[in-house]
Amino acid sequence: MTIKLIKKENSNYEKKLLIIGVFHGDEPQGECFINSYLNKHAENGKNSIYFIPCLNPSKKRKNINGVDINRNFPTKNWILSENNDYFGGEKPNSEIETKFLVDLINKNKFDAIITIHSPYKVVNYDGPAESLAKIASKFLDYKISNDIGYPTPGSFGTYCGIERNIPTLTIEIDENEDIEKLNKKFEKFFSYLENKY
Repeated sequence: MTIKLIKKENSNYEKKLLIIGVFHGDEPQGECFINSYLNKHAENGKNSIYFIPCLNPSKKRKNINGVDINRNFPTKNWILSENNDYFGGEKPNSEIETKFLVDLINKNKFDAIITIHSPYKVVNYDGPAESLAKIASKFLDYKISNDIGYPTPGSFGTYCGIERNIPTLTIEIDENEDIEKLNKKFEKFFSYLENKY
């Protein structure tokens, strides 16, 4: 399996950001938004952005090994859970996708990280990301929350935001919103992140 990482690097960048689509294989919208933005915006802004259009190409929530990547990170709260939709693997950091992200984050000092999920229509934030969440909320017209409403042991947000103190957003899109309208909102948001954040 190959994970496609696209860098829009600026040698004199002010901030370095990471944007990830398709954490869960049955939530494909993030790849659409990222690829659409990359196809229209070739110039480099003041910030460097690393894009991963599709982390998990399985077309299912879990990866090809039957593990929910978003429960597989080596966090203090990781647990061996039941083998259901939220199964975090036999041990933390066991999956190629998880190892790839852990290595990427260890090798780069990201100023913010954003992942795109569905379907809750909320900008969820972890760590020192409330101000960035408010910016995302304005572009997307979504409410913000630092609590998704249920336990998330081994989650990416916990690993990056809470335990590593990196501002981390989990944008849960509204599956019922018109995809073209939503794409335009993300295009404006990504442009802001690249040029003004």
